[in-house]
Amino acid sequence: MRVEQVNDEAADDARLVGLVLDGEGDAFNALVRKHQRQAVAVAYRVLGNSDDAADIAQDALLRAYRNLGQLSDPYRFRAWMLRIVTNLSLNRRRAKKVSAAGELDETRDSTDQIRAPDGSVYARPTARERTQADELGEAVRAAIATLPDKQRLSLVLSSIENVPQKEIAEILNCTVELVKWNVFQARKALKELLTDYMPGDGE
Repeated sequence: MRVEQVNDEAADDARLVGLVLDGEGDAFNALVRKHQRQAVAVAYRVLGNSDDAADIAQDALLRAYRNLGQLSDPYRFRAWMLRIVTNLSLNRRRAKKVSAAGELDETRDSTDQIRAPDGSVYARPTARERTQADELGEAVRAAIATLPDKQRLSLVLSSIENVPQKEIAEILNCTVELVKWNVFQARKALKELLTDYMPGDGE
């Protein structure tokens, strides 16, 4: 089922790319609507700053539009676009020396609700729950920030964004085996770094 969904999405991307190349500019707006959230999410995981992530996503999509004629396989649009996002994000992080463990932005729209960066709304936790969640969240972000670039991106794309490993290999310009190894090493490192936040035996 998942494979069929991926294939359908890739086919739709290819169709839209073809329309753009035929001069139908509105078709690219459809591509933007499909992929902008993921572009921002991946950039955010690298940069840890929502403003920088939005800038990078916009720049990446603009570059994708300008260079669409260079895309050899329209079915691979998402991987190609996310490679642009990751390259721009890494360049921005290196240039600004931004910590990928940056603060998580929240927009509070009522006394009992919180709106997350992705637009979802959830109930405000108690003060104790919030403190515990903040501590764990900061620990996780700080731990992820210590991972090497390829490990961090492999983990984010695979475990958070649910991108197929074959596509991740294309994005990161490496083999599927290396993607698997990077994810394994990243999870192993996070487990060690977050030992203090994990319940012990019997708890």
